[in-house]
Amino acid sequence: MTAVLIFLATLLLVITQPRGLGIGWSAAAGAIASLLLGTVTLSDIPTVWSIVWNASGTLIGLIIITLILDEAGFFKWCALKVARASGGSGAKLFTLIILLGAVMSAFLANDGAVLILTPVVLALLTPLGVPKVHQLAFVMAAGFIVDTASLPLVSSNLVNIISADFFRFTFTDYARVMIPVDIASVAASLAVLWIVFRRSIPKRVDITKLPAPDSVIRDPLLFRAGWVVLTLQLVFCFASSFLRIPISAVTLTSAAILLLLSRRNRVVPAGQVLKDAPWSIVIFSLGMYLVVYGLQNDGATSLLSAALSRIGDSGTGAAAFEAGFIALSSVMNNLPSTMIGALSIDAASVSDAVRTAMAYANVIGCDLGPKITPIGSLATLLWLSLLSHKGIRVTWGYYFRLGVILTIP
Repeated sequence: MTAVLIFLATLLLVITQPRGLGIGWSAAAGAIASLLLGTVTLSDIPTVWSIVWNASGTLIGLIIITLILDEAGFFKWCALKVARASGGSGAKLFTLIILLGAVMSAFLANDGAVLILTPVVLALLTPLGVPKVHQLAFVMAAGFIVDTASLPLVSSNLVNIISADFFRFTFTDYARVMIPVDIASVAASLAVLWIVFRRSIPKRVDITKLPAPDSVIRDPLLFRAGWVVLTLQLVFCFASSFLRIPISAVTLTSAAILLLLSRRNRVVPAGQVLKDAPWSIVIFSLGMYLVVYGLQNDGATSLLSAALSRIGDSGTGAAAFEAGFIALSSVMNNLPSTMIGALSIDAASVSDAVRTAMAYANVIGCDLGPKITPIGSLATLLWLSLLSHKGIRVTWGYYFRLGVILTIP
């Protein structure tokens, strides 16, 4: 029970973040408690670090890239291009914004995408004259799609990176399995979002009120370099399967190139970008995984492993389906859910084929499940806080009702 109580207390600290403690130090407090109370030892730290370092570095690199490109006007340009492509149709604009969010999430990870896409969408809707009550439909759609579309690549979600590293999935192998899954998820999300919000979508919008896309580009050099860097980054991520280089090396190198280019014209504040980078994610990942590792050391994950072993007898397809629903992380937050799921699947007595299917199902459950409740992921909590600062209030009750309707399909 010691490990379980430490875990629950740490989770509470991470969600509430009292006195500005932040996610990093909240998780660190749990890790220190685990060390002091003996659920983990100092010798466990190198083991846990070997699991989380690549994921943390990859996410930091991607968010630095996202922040730089946002300052350069990259995403505002994309949004204006999308608006003009709609031809003034509200339905087309709604659909294209969802697809833009899906692309951003796939290539730049869900955490950065949700915090960049939301203000960009709001800035787009205001000059179009879309009433605030109807803006909520577009904002909620943007917030949901970045998580439900964060499945296709290893780098699309911190959950994916940790799982791929743990089970040694290459970038190519992972993409081969999960790109079709992501297409299904985006299609389902688009259909359900349309059904739920169809009455809030204006029939026509006046796109003539929008500025020219090129007018929002603040740094032309960085804007052009962004396309090249993102393309090369994707190429090298796939090549990492053969070259045996960590994905974090690819994303951090891409971020470093853009940072160096930003110093040339000094339009984009490189210092501020580095300051805003989520360095606390390193402490958070290490601290939270140590807490979860304590659950394994004290046998708290053995019950789940036993359940997964029994499920494994029902065949690969059924095992994947059931394991995916067990992994739904709406109640417990997605990162610890991923860690507990991975450790339990690894310890389950199942065939290699079933274990692989369960591992992918665990990723799906932990990528989609967080959207049911506001505490399902840190990205959602940050997103709700951002909306509040923008004058858009989304209560937890409203979010939960909507989350159930949108996520289960």
